[in-house]
Amino acid sequence: MLLRVRSKDGNFRFELPSNADISVLVNKILETTVDADPVSLTVSDQPRGNETLVSTLKGRNLQTLGLKHGDMIFVGYATKVSQAPATPMFIDAPSSTRVQSNIWETVQEDVVDIYWRSKNGKIPRDRDARFCKHGANGMCDYCMPLEPYDAAYQAEHSIKHLSYHAYLHKISPKTSSAAATAIPPLSPLSYKVKNPCPSGGHPPWPAGICTGCQPSAITLQSQPFRMVDHLEIASPDIIERFLKAWRSTGLQRFGWLIGRYEPYEKAPMGIKAVVEALYEPPQEGELDGLTLGIPWEDEPRIRELAKMSSAPLTIVGYIFTDLDPDPEDRTKSIYKRHPHSFFVSSLEAIFAATIQKSNPTPSRSCSSGAFGSRMVTAILTATEDGKVDISAYQVSEQACAMVDADMIEASVEPGIVRIKEEDRSQDAARYVPDVFFRYKNEYNLEVKKTAKPCFPVEYLLVNVTHGFPQNPSPLFRSNQFAIENRPGLEDQHIEHVLKTLARLGAPQLSDSPTTSTSDASKRLELAKWLSDWHLLAFLETTQLVSKVDMKVLVSTVTSPSLLGDPSVLNALFKTESWQTLMTFTRESAPSLPSTPAPGPSSSHIDEDIPQDVFDQIAAEEATRREGFSGVGSGVKICPHCTFENPEGETDCEVCGLPLG
Repeated sequence: MLLRVRSKDGNFRFELPSNADISVLVNKILETTVDADPVSLTVSDQPRGNETLVSTLKGRNLQTLGLKHGDMIFVGYATKVSQAPATPMFIDAPSSTRVQSNIWETVQEDVVDIYWRSKNGKIPRDRDARFCKHGANGMCDYCMPLEPYDAAYQAEHSIKHLSYHAYLHKISPKTSSAAATAIPPLSPLSYKVKNPCPSGGHPPWPAGICTGCQPSAITLQSQPFRMVDHLEIASPDIIERFLKAWRSTGLQRFGWLIGRYEPYEKAPMGIKAVVEALYEPPQEGELDGLTLGIPWEDEPRIRELAKMSSAPLTIVGYIFTDLDPDPEDRTKSIYKRHPHSFFVSSLEAIFAATIQKSNPTPSRSCSSGAFGSRMVTAILTATEDGKVDISAYQVSEQACAMVDADMIEASVEPGIVRIKEEDRSQDAARYVPDVFFRYKNEYNLEVKKTAKPCFPVEYLLVNVTHGFPQNPSPLFRSNQFAIENRPGLEDQHIEHVLKTLARLGAPQLSDSPTTSTSDASKRLELAKWLSDWHLLAFLETTQLVSKVDMKVLVSTVTSPSLLGDPSVLNALFKTESWQTLMTFTRESAPSLPSTPAPGPSSSHIDEDIPQDVFDQIAAEEATRREGFSGVGSGVKICPHCTFENPEGETDCEVCGLPLG
């Protein structure tokens, strides 16, 4: 006979003889369940009620139970997980499985992510005077808050991409928080062949491939969200100092953006990258490009140094110049990145994808514990009127996945990306699925076209806005110290640091336990000079400052109250490394002349005169004394033309006048 079985695992059919024992049916049912407890197994002829434990039906066959061909049996049971396991084996296995499957729950997210997860992100609206008919404390459809992903609000405010957390709100299930976190809404994008194949029916790629392990066809489309909504440069001086190298040499430059992520209130649940400093790695600039080493040697040290500041910093992106002076007007640059050429070249897009892929963002909303990247690409290029401006971009997750799968490469045409050919060799196997992109033709109709062998680079880009704060308050108050890795243009020397400390009177300020009114201005000047990212990065390489004292130095000079409270430097003055630095400063300080020039304020004037000036004056005086002493030793100086004549002459050999 045919019996139908319905349980929480689904519907099943079993072909059994009518005289079969009930245990045969029970074994068939247990094969369809997951971790079912046989003791709790019940059967019934109704969806609800009349449940009977199968343990009470032992020894009876299907016919004696009254079951006929085609009957439906409703099965219920309790899983073993709900009961306390009796053996240690069952305790370890679920624990390890739970840690692996719930890896996203242990991820430590960025501060800005924690902030937005604590907010609902609703967009508040004021009461509409035309349509709202309720009182001041009421609410209706015309004034109720909008969701952060509201399409009409995005279009009204010209917001092209949703913010990351607004996108999460859009795709997350509208249920309880426990149900929403049970299954993360995001999953990492991958275009690689699954190795080994989930089906296990053939050798791994490239020896074999099937529909279960090969990636699906790709349709390129604009990414609906962006990980960073805005790029903010804390001070225009940061860009000016970066551009100084290009203005002096004409060679392109590259720098890493050091900053932090903050909420961006101008976009619903937005995030902005605030740049506080730049670090220029070793590079070789050229007129039309540059050569850079990735990964760079000092990256771990720079990341650790950035974390020491009062507001922990990190690498938020990179910036490079692409400027060519106009031959007709050297004060302007050539406008070459525009809609009719390109905004980001294919080579730059692939480089951006490589950097973003190597710097993922920790996320509790992704099954892998990380999703996307917040590394921003900033380009200093010319505008239409020849001035220099910043353009900020990111590349999409599709771009990162295609680069990770080794599917694309740069082409000779900057705005075109080439798709590589499929390679089945054992050493460099590469599978390239079908790639398509959509565009509107001359009849304004959307057309789907294959992306092989090439496609426009714009399909991989995500725009990021940029700007400067109206009231700049940078974390680092100075940008005057020599910048690293600019050989021949700006050199960093410890002698310059010691001379500047001596000029600012740092040893005298360190010796005074209390802060007087006269020392307040000197402390302020010293604090401004010390609050320089490039100076801090250089001091760490001199080995004069220990790692513990370096944390004190960085946190002190980046303190928000640095310029308002002169006593902030006291903690720095007490460190052993600072005392060592002051000892070197005193020993290398230039000694002033013992007899200063007469005058009421001669001491203050002499302090500003470099030592080489005193040495030159002393040498000239010594020469003059030798000249005067030589007047009576066989030489007669003409009083008219000052020519030195041999002794015994009565007239000058040059002017012919009497020597007197």
